[in-house]
Amino acid sequence: MKRIALLPKGTVSHEAVLYLFGEEPVELKHYKQISDVFQSVVNKEADYSVIPVENTIEGSVSLHMDWLVHEVDVPMQVEWVYPSIQNLIGRREELQQAGDNFSGVTRVLSHPVAMAQCQQFIRQHMPQAELENVGSTAEAIEMVKLNPGRGWTAVGTALGAKEHGLDILAQKVTDHSNNFTRFVLIGPSKLELLKSGTPKTSVLITLPSDFPGALHQVLSAFAWRKLNLSRIESRPTKKQLGSYYFTMDVLESVDSILLASAIGEIEALGCQVRILGSYPSYTYEEHNSEV
Repeated sequence: MKRIALLPKGTVSHEAVLYLFGEEPVELKHYKQISDVFQSVVNKEADYSVIPVENTIEGSVSLHMDWLVHEVDVPMQVEWVYPSIQNLIGRREELQQAGDNFSGVTRVLSHPVAMAQCQQFIRQHMPQAELENVGSTAEAIEMVKLNPGRGWTAVGTALGAKEHGLDILAQKVTDHSNNFTRFVLIGPSKLELLKSGTPKTSVLITLPSDFPGALHQVLSAFAWRKLNLSRIESRPTKKQLGSYYFTMDVLESVDSILLASAIGEIEALGCQVRILGSYPSYTYEEHNSEV
């Protein structure tokens, strides 16, 4: 049975992994900190780790991408997209005692990314509430559970509310309805899933410092071969000011002759190329979701 490391029960990561594996039996190993999720594979406590890397509203989760680049050398094996549906969670009886509106809410707790996704709702309905960022949406829900009678609420998932026996006070409180998160499964070995996905390869490219127009040359290597880049992002190398690397997602398998020749051309320019993973990518299909 595959051992899967992820954030605590009731997080979007938890919902997402249940969707990905469906009925396939897996052993879920929950960790409070994302750093522990990463290290679980390195330390061989788990076979794979679930890492959120990008969100529709907030963009790239830079901290997690930096961990993939600087802290661990574990390849991506699967990518999938899952909706981040956030709800306001608490105790309905407390809300009713305050007049069945949100005037009795004194504090809203959540992960900073989830909190940022719900700013319009919070400003409109609970401008008086204090906002507190915590390590995960599941941690926020647990803190609300452990502090009854204080007017605390959490922004989190329906699964999280169910796990801790709390009520959903308002459904789908995100500012935008098309709120999706991109997850990757990292691990040392390939993973075979029953469904087929779109091939994708993530590459890390570091440009030579003394080559004007190097980025243009790199992009040209993909362009004239008609290789589609679905994502490109720059991040500091952390070696010196003004030094950057680029992560690029190519809609092609690393085994493709076209991609191999493009990488060869880029390396010939003096660039350093590292393959972060070549894997199947899955899009969310609501009618197949069990969550």
